[in-house]
Amino acid sequence: MPRVLVVEDDVQLVRALKINLQARTYEVEEASDAGSALRLAATCKPDVILLDLGLPDLDGVELITMIRGWSRVPILVLSARHLSEDKVRALDAGADDYVTKPFSMDELLARLRAATRRRQATADTPELTVVTTDGFTIDLAAKKVQRDSGTVRLTPTEWHLLEVLVTSPGRLVSQRALLREVWGPTYAENTNYLRVYMAQLRRKLEADPAHPRYLITEPGMGYRFEP
Repeated sequence: MPRVLVVEDDVQLVRALKINLQARTYEVEEASDAGSALRLAATCKPDVILLDLGLPDLDGVELITMIRGWSRVPILVLSARHLSEDKVRALDAGADDYVTKPFSMDELLARLRAATRRRQATADTPELTVVTTDGFTIDLAAKKVQRDSGTVRLTPTEWHLLEVLVTSPGRLVSQRALLREVWGPTYAENTNYLRVYMAQLRRKLEADPAHPRYLITEPGMGYRFEP
């Protein structure tokens, strides 16, 4: 039974989340502030954390950074902050997904299911070496990409960008995080680099580059690899 830690100080929202999650066989732990959240994250070992950013004792982004210092548990942000810069800060700190309030319970449950599936897949697969899709196969150890038509030739930069995305399957990776990882910290604002290289990767890997199936854009936030 998956365990969810809900970090939220809105009592009514916590009640609604708890009713809906328990009805779907999730175990639910509750924390109304960052201090309690840290203690429960360490002791109850949640499978997913649902986290509000507006906590009474600490900004939620700081809490994400603290948790990421010792845990890779999936963190889904639930926040009324809707600006792209707020989403990017949370994703850069290590959040796996961002849901803006108000949200539909169906959408949240779908994202929660996806997060728990990725968590289980990570637990079952200690080291990811080969990624296989209907369109292509990526051998991370050999640094090779194969399609039915043969080997796909990638530049070093294209390979590095693809590697960062596929080693975090399903996870939204912010533009700044990708730019820092692939090009270095001085390029963190050069989003045109990403647009150019993502277009190149899609032309080489996607059956329909204009409507990508695997290399997905989340407008204003970043990219994700959907295996």
